[in-house]
Amino acid sequence: METKVLENKDSLIARASTLRITTRMLANTLANGSFRSLYHGQGIEFSGVREYLRGDDVRAIDWNVTARSSKPYVKVFEEERELQIFLVIDRSLSMQTGTKGKSRYEAAMEAAALLIMAAEHNANPVGAVLFSGEVEFECSPKAGSKQTMILLSQLDKIPANQKPGSFLGNALTGAGRVLKKRSLVFVISDFRMRDWEDPFVHLAAKHDVIAVRIGDPSDYTLPEIGAVPFRDPENDIIRVFPTHSKSFRNSWQEDGRMRLNRWKDTCLKRGGFPLSISTTEDPLAVLTSFFSTREY
Repeated sequence: METKVLENKDSLIARASTLRITTRMLANTLANGSFRSLYHGQGIEFSGVREYLRGDDVRAIDWNVTARSSKPYVKVFEEERELQIFLVIDRSLSMQTGTKGKSRYEAAMEAAALLIMAAEHNANPVGAVLFSGEVEFECSPKAGSKQTMILLSQLDKIPANQKPGSFLGNALTGAGRVLKKRSLVFVISDFRMRDWEDPFVHLAAKHDVIAVRIGDPSDYTLPEIGAVPFRDPENDIIRVFPTHSKSFRNSWQEDGRMRLNRWKDTCLKRGGFPLSISTTEDPLAVLTSFFSTREY
């Protein structure tokens, strides 16, 4: 598939060293903040043996070691503490829109890159699926700098001829099949599509899912510049909006707020955690604040 690299931003690969430095605080809050519970209950693994002490469970005695040493020994187990992270990233045509010099996808790309680098800092396996009107890239969670570079390079690329529409529902279903153990899943999208709620419910039933909605000031405010044609990037439908009308601008603002509130309510009712990031905000500050202030 032919691809193009974003040209109006420095390559994420080139910025990798800087990202590693800036994500240290995010990595710490990710490990110690809101989702500490994900470090528990993942399973147990054998770590060694020690001499039997009064009060130990006799069922934990390692009879092979005991027979060789003539002293009772018990098996010692530790909980796995590996947090697995997975990103579901929307780069559909609607994500290519935005104002103030930044598109929604560029904001999503920055947020995703920060989370990937934070995962590397904490030695957490991380994977991702990128989609538009079809799945464009998918990989299972792995740890290490090689995986980081693979993911960052994929974030940099956008297929030259993207398929219209959004494959979010299918991407969520696919994520559920890929993930074999409980994970922290970030769904990064503008959520401007239908038929994503049921797959979201199924994914949230088995994993901790954070829905990251990428917004833009144009969702709530329009400049007063007369009758302006607006084109829907997904279906090419053009409509003329009377931005000179104060009542229209007020209705636009109210509708934007209602859409955001409905989305938040939907995420909460479906078992997810809603987080909104605007194209005008610093994703690092928003993510760090989210993990350091919320407790579950």
